Amino acid sequence: MSPLTIARRALLVIDVQNEYVTGALKIEYPPLEDSLRHIGMAMNAANEANVPVIVVQQTAPRDSPIFATGSSGWQLHPVVVARRRSHFISKTVPSAFVGTDLKEWLQENHIDTLTIAGYMTHNCNDATTKHAVDAGFRVEFLMDAAGSVSYENRAGRAGAEEIHRVFCVVEQSRFAAVMTTEEWIASLTGAPAPERDTVHASHRRAQQSPAKITPS
Repeated sequence: MSPLTIARRALLVIDVQNEYVTGALKIEYPPLEDSLRHIGMAMNAANEANVPVIVVQQTAPRDSPIFATGSSGWQLHPVVVARRRSHFISKTVPSAFVGTDLKEWLQENHIDTLTIAGYMTHNCNDATTKHAVDAGFRVEFLMDAAGSVSYENRAGRAGAEEIHRVFCVVEQSRFAAVMTTEEWIASLTGAPAPERDTVHASHRRAQQSPAKITPS
């Protein structure tokens, strides 16, 4: 990868806040200590390679059960606070593009590729990824620097590992190049970066090897 390409990347670190570590939405998969370590690694590598780091913080009203402004859960986690950033965004909805200056900042800084890490895989990361693609940006998703929680509602139940895995597969099929943090760091120093797939190719591959599909 050329220096010009590297200079046009930005690392977006989404909602790495105490709510996901010690609060009401503790990340279940991948293991929290692993994702936090990889988030720190990605931020360090970005700063060393002069890739801008954008930190995003979810904000809710003071009476909200999660991310209440000023609460412990709302605070950014030390792994993010301790590291250098180029820009900061406060948001109130899942997508980091809505109601913020993210798109304008990326355009002003000539960024065409957004690398996403943080929480949660299936919520704010997914919403931001799809918004970015629709806005014309390329997206990379660091699958081991993110995480999910389990859900149960009237539609059924899904475990955190299942949610994380399925969303990673879907993102790779159309929206983002899904990779590990180590693969991304290697790409900053010239190694080929993984590329996103296509819906058609992903589907054909599944049809040809149905035994490899994990049952729901």
